[in-house]
Order: sequence, then structure tokens, then C-alpha cells
Amino acid sequence: MPPELLPAIAAFARVAHHASFTRAAQELGVSPSALSQTVRALEQRLGVRLLDRTTRRVGVTELGQQFLDGARPGLAALAQAVEGIDEARDKPAGLLRLNVSRVAAELLLFPHMGDFADTYPDITLELVCDNRLVELVAGGFDAGIRLGESLAQDVVGVPVGGPLRMVTFASPRYLKGRKAPRTPEDLREHRCLNYRLSTGGLYRWEYAQDGRVLDIALSGPLISNDSEVLLAAARAGAGITSAFEGAVRDDFKSGRLVPLLEPWWPTFPGFYLYHPSRAQMPRKLRVFIDFLQARHAPPPVSQRAVRLASAPRSRPPSPARRVKAEQ
Repeated sequence: MPPELLPAIAAFARVAHHASFTRAAQELGVSPSALSQTVRALEQRLGVRLLDRTTRRVGVTELGQQFLDGARPGLAALAQAVEGIDEARDKPAGLLRLNVSRVAAELLLFPHMGDFADTYPDITLELVCDNRLVELVAGGFDAGIRLGESLAQDVVGVPVGGPLRMVTFASPRYLKGRKAPRTPEDLREHRCLNYRLSTGGLYRWEYAQDGRVLDIALSGPLISNDSEVLLAAARAGAGITSAFEGAVRDDFKSGRLVPLLEPWWPTFPGFYLYHPSRAQMPRKLRVFIDFLQARHAPPPVSQRAVRLASAPRSRPPSPARRVKAEQ
């Protein structure tokens, strides 16, 4: 293969991944027009059209997909060769691409990014915050962070942070003059702020007490697919909503938000950093995992919490489990 084709093939693969010349050009540090010329030159050299281009979208042709499927193993092998050079050096270095949910980034990563950059200045983190579950290898990611219950069977998962609780709350402003709910069913008498799933449905609020698991559909004045929007609305007194406990712990301490239905809060296995199963883990990923686990050593939990987190369910997972998979 003529050596000048290799950069063009790699460029084509990034355009196909992003379905966009603009986003691929930003990643590669070139102009969209230069990237377009590179791919056109590759198409002319191969004598086939690899991409369908319109004013609105970029798609891979049938022959382009066939070529991409054949080229990916070679590109991956080259990436591993580069990683091998990184491994041979005295300190970890290189680009570490992570696919994480927005809430995982907020709870696990944001507070510690400065310290990580100080400790490992030669590692560049690329965080893609995406509430959809994606395939790591196809997406070009080194690792991802999701809840343990949503992991695929063919990945290696490393726990980060221990069990989590989904908590329910409202602001003092909303609760003024209202009777606070004592059971999940009482929420039907309140304004509830709902989360829109990526599948299109609404999150069904989930609760657990003494082995009983309950999920209910609720209505209210606001629906959003962004948990930060719902949290801001709750702080403003718009109604009751739910979130991971870590996202509102400071609000509870300050009194800006009031915990509700605490005996019913469900506890479940927490976040896992997961990566493709392979014999040689890049050193940059190894040190990142060690860093995260050191910063998020799980606190002691009660035996009751452990039982709730690990107890088998008596029925199929509810839509509430699906919302947590997005988070």
C-alpha cells in the first residue's frame, strides 16, 4: 500500500465515526475543507465513492462501509503499536478517550480533573458525555463509565465509588403549605418533575422498602431529558423530583432542598469503569483507573444497604433501571 494512503484512510475513518467533516476536522486539528479534499483524493485513488454527502448529513456508502470494516483492524493494530511505545516510556502519556454519562462525569470526574492533570500532564483526556449506551470499540473509546447493571457481558468492569441511592426531594418553598408525602403513592397528589428517557418514554419512579420494590408513573408541570434542568426547577420550587444522592448532598446540608421518602430510597450497585477485554491494558488507562479508585474509595455501608443492593429482583427490571443506565 502506498504510504501516503494511510493518513487518508485514518481521516476517512474519523469522518465516518462522527458522520461529520466539521467534528472530525476539530478532532484532527485540520480545516473541514482540507479534510474533505483528503477524503476525495482517497476516493479518486480507490475509484469508489466512500461517503454520501448532502448539505445536511454525511453517510457511509455500502462500499465505504465494506472498506471501513476491513481497515479498522489495521488501524487498531497501529494504535496498539503507538500505545506500546507509550508503555515503554517512563511515564504514561497519550490520548485517553472516555464515554461517560453526564451524571457520572459530574459526580466522579469533575471534582478531580485538576488533580489528574497535575499528576499526569502527558495524558490528554477526551470526555464524550453521552447518555446513550455505545459500543466502545466501534466508537473509538478506551473506556466508559456506567452503572454496573447496564454493562454488557463482554467487557471488563471495575467498580468506582460503591453503592448509590436514588433520592427524592423538594425545596422548602414548594413544601410550604403542603403536606409532605409519606409513601410513594402520596406523590400522585403532588407536582412531580419527570425525566424523559432517550427511548422516548418517561422515567417511572422507583422505590424499595423491606424487600418490596415499587415503581410508579407520575405527572407534573415539567419534563426534561436533562437532570440538571429538573434539579434547578426543584430548587426554584416547581415540584418534587429525584436524583443521585451525591448530586444533592450539599443542598440537603444547606437546607436548600428537603429529603422526602427517605425510608423508601433504593440502594443499588454503583458506577463501573469498563473497557474492552484485552490482555494488554494501556498504561494511561491503568493509572486513570487507579486514580479514580483512590479518589472514590467506597464509604462503609450498612448491612441493610448491601442486602438491598445485591438482592435479586422478583420481576423484570423496570423502566427506572433504564433511566439509571442512561445516567
